[in-house]
Amino acid sequence: MTVTAARRAWLTDLPVLLVAVVWGSSYLAAKGVTTSGTVLAVLVLRFAVVLPVLVATGWRRLRAMSGAQMRGAGTLGLILAAIFVMETYGVVHTSATNAGLIISLTMIFTPLAESRIRGTRLSPAFLAAAGLSVLGVVLLTQGAGFSRPSLGDLLMLGAAVARTVHVLAMSRMRSVEGADAMSLTTVQLGTSVLVFAVLCAAPGTGATPWAAAAAFGAGDWAWLLYLSVFCTLFAFFVQMWAVRRTSPSRVSLLLGTEPVWAAVTGIALAGDRPGWAGLLGVLLILAGTAWGRTAAAGTEPPPATPAPAGPGLEPAGPGLEPAGRP
Repeated sequence: MTVTAARRAWLTDLPVLLVAVVWGSSYLAAKGVTTSGTVLAVLVLRFAVVLPVLVATGWRRLRAMSGAQMRGAGTLGLILAAIFVMETYGVVHTSATNAGLIISLTMIFTPLAESRIRGTRLSPAFLAAAGLSVLGVVLLTQGAGFSRPSLGDLLMLGAAVARTVHVLAMSRMRSVEGADAMSLTTVQLGTSVLVFAVLCAAPGTGATPWAAAAAFGAGDWAWLLYLSVFCTLFAFFVQMWAVRRTSPSRVSLLLGTEPVWAAVTGIALAGDRPGWAGLLGVLLILAGTAWGRTAAAGTEPPPATPAPAGPGLEPAGPGLEPAGRP
């Protein structure tokens, strides 16, 4: 590689790596603005900022979607809504470090589920990596002494499973084949916001978006805009830009560093103290997911439809990761 080519590659890689950093910090941002009584309200507000931009930017392609594609995207949006709800409630009830690392198990769960569906065998290296990651989660959630995992830990684990379902559905639903990436993302998000709004209207589900917004201080609005602008819009458009200038695999590899940044921001900025056992768990999860990602990459067939690999707004294009966290 020439110096010029290396410089171009670095200029492409840097924004993608920044997306991974932003995603890793999103768990801390979500904890900063959300309480158990404002989860649904925050989700409505967060994506109410995003949707008009996506609709305005991709209006022509959105109108060109077929009825089958709209219905398929809407179905995926229902799954996505469940993921967002579990993730956001999970973040409220656990640490930012735990949230970011447990959700990374999607990178392990997805190849395992895919192999079951296809009737294929995974390599011993991948199975060893999966075992390492699971052991890491056990140590992470028990870092302060062996006890039952917290509600937040269990919700994040459920969200990782739901993400796996979303990835597999995305890759196997014929109705969304050939759909424009931005349009597919817009319909999914629109469906999710509709679900959040309906749930907000139900008694006992917490504050309304208007009440939550009225109670926000400057710091709350800063966190919310960070989640909306950087963790969703910026992430989405950087992925769309980068995948046209490099390979989807390279983009996916860089985005796969997200758990590292989740651990760094959780421990360094949020003051998470997982203990020695927990720190060992962090290292095992990071090693296991990185090893598993590499081992699975060599055996997976190319996806027939856009299919990403991991935790916020799900796949928007070939080889793209989710466009938002959490």
